[in-house]
Order: sequence, then C-alpha cells, then structure tokens
Amino acid sequence: MLVNLQSRWNYAGRAQRQKNHASWGKFDVRTLCKAACGLFACVLATSPIQAQSYPDHDITFIVAFAPGGIADTLARFVGKGLGEKLGRTVIVENRGGAGGNIAAAAVARAAPDGYTLLVTTTAVAINETLRPNRGYAADDLKTVAIIASSPESLVTSPHNPVANLAEFLKANKGKNVTFASAGVGSGSHIAAEYFFKEIAKIQVTHVPFQGGAPAITATIGNQVDIMASTLGGGAAVQITSGKLKGLGIASAKRAAVTPDIPTYAEAGFPVFEAASWVGVFAPARTPSSLITKLNATIEEVVKAPELQQKLTSIGFDPIEGSPTQAEGYFRDEVAKWGKMVKTLSLSIN
Repeated sequence: MLVNLQSRWNYAGRAQRQKNHASWGKFDVRTLCKAACGLFACVLATSPIQAQSYPDHDITFIVAFAPGGIADTLARFVGKGLGEKLGRTVIVENRGGAGGNIAAAAVARAAPDGYTLLVTTTAVAINETLRPNRGYAADDLKTVAIIASSPESLVTSPHNPVANLAEFLKANKGKNVTFASAGVGSGSHIAAEYFFKEIAKIQVTHVPFQGGAPAITATIGNQVDIMASTLGGGAAVQITSGKLKGLGIASAKRAAVTPDIPTYAEAGFPVFEAASWVGVFAPARTPSSLITKLNATIEEVVKAPELQQKLTSIGFDPIEGSPTQAEGYFRDEVAKWGKMVKTLSLSIN
C-alpha cells in the first residue's frame, strides 16, 4: 500500500500591488507593446504548453551514489517506467562522492528544463547541516517526488541472547555499547547515536565501516554489539534469512517484511522515528508545469503492483504525494536531521 505524504510546508503568496493609474501616462504605445510581449513570453515559458511538448529528447538521472546501492536500484526501476510512459530513454548516470554532494551540486547547476534530474537519498537533507561546504544549498533544488522510504533499525548477531530492543537496553545499562554503521555521517549512524545518547541514555562507541556489507559481516560475526541500518539497506534480507536478529525499528508501525520486529515505541520510546528515503529532485528554477508532469508520471510508475511488491520485499514503503507535499516532506526532513546533527555536534568538511 502506498504511504501518503503529509503536507507540512505552507507556501505564502501575496498578489503584487497595482501601480498608480496615473503612471500609465509615461508610456507610449510602442513601450507598452514591448512590455506586453515580454510578459507573454514569461507566462508562456512556465505554462502547460511547455509540459505538453516535454520531453522531446532523453532525460538523465544523475544518481548520487555508486551502482548497486538502493538509490541506483530505484533510479533504474523508476527510470525504466518513466521512459516507457514518456516515450523517451532515461539515462542513469552515477556520480558518487562527498556523501552525495557531487551529484547534487551538478544538478543544482544544471539547466532547469526537466532533462537533468537528481536521484538521491536522505543524505541530501542531512548534508544541509552536516557538510557546510557542499557547493549548493537545499534552495537550489526542487523536490519532484519522494519515491519510497525505509525505517531505521537496530540489528544484532543471532547468537545475542536478547530478543528485542527493550531487552538489549536493559542488559546493557551502564555498559559501553559498540554499534556499527555504513559510515560516519550516514542516516543510520546519526539516528542511532542520537537515539542512544539523547533518548535511551546509553553510552555507545560508533564503529564506522566503508559500506553496509562489511558492517553486516562484523555484526554477524559478533565483532560489534549491534548494527544500525535501514531495513532496505540490506538488514531486511539478512533478518529474513536468519543471519541477523532484528531488535527494533524506528517507525510508527511494524514493517510488512519483518512483522516480528517491534517498533521503538513498543520498547518504550514513542517519540522517535527515523527513515531513509529515495527522492527525485530538479534544479530550483524548473517550471512548475514540468515538476507536476514528472511527479504525476513517477507516481504512476511507483503505483505499479510489480514495483510495489519489489519495494516491500526489501523493506521499503512506496510513497505517493503531490509536488507540494513532497517539498514539504523534504523541508521537514532537513529540519529533523539538522536538529540531530547539531545536538551531536557533528560536522564533515
């Protein structure tokens, strides 16, 4: 089932004041005609006419991370469906590096014509606070759609005797817990460290790895006490295969792919929710008519039963929502992750 985005971002618009009627006498007919033509051109540039002729050539998805990751996987799934519906090829180009900033900066500087789009993750919201030297700002991008999200989770070795997060916290009270993640500054790292230190009040030491695979291996081998990962970041597959034990998920409800894993709320922490998501973004000055067309088409693609089943099976929830709702969701995420980053005094230059 699709998850509906809640619109939390209000746009305040005011009509411009009309000029004093007496000032019209300063213009001759030729000046007025030129002004009218210029105004018509501006209106035409952002009108539905532009959306009707779009696209007339191939579209490029610039993916902020390397091939094989969840952003890349969803970019290829959605790109294929989008291309089929629009009658054009969607080219997927991976530009990893700097926590997703290289790709985001490239799209922020691209022509705002709907032909160069960014596919990235929660990193674009986190980086607004975590990485001060990004080469772009959130205001340089416009949210097209949030495709899907996956809750953060805490997992451990199947040999660990605790059955859930509540038992784990009770067994480790007063101890220094080691927790693994796929790297410093990842959503999983930040969410787990914030949860342990600020909410659960548990002393922890972060053990970062270069990617999810080595972190999973270390956790399976009981080299660390626990691992922080999104369900869709590989944890769900390992849990269902019995190689990892899920302790809790930072979600309002249990996940369909791992129904036996309780939420953080069930462990006594109802105020904390965190998830990783994949979204599509365009340069900020892209006409609203193009954003609306892309959003509607991507939503059609995500609603396809085959893609929904695929996403659910790997721990993601498909998402639907208008451009306004998607933009509001993104802005809320920037604020939420920004609060955690500042509280933990984290920064990457």
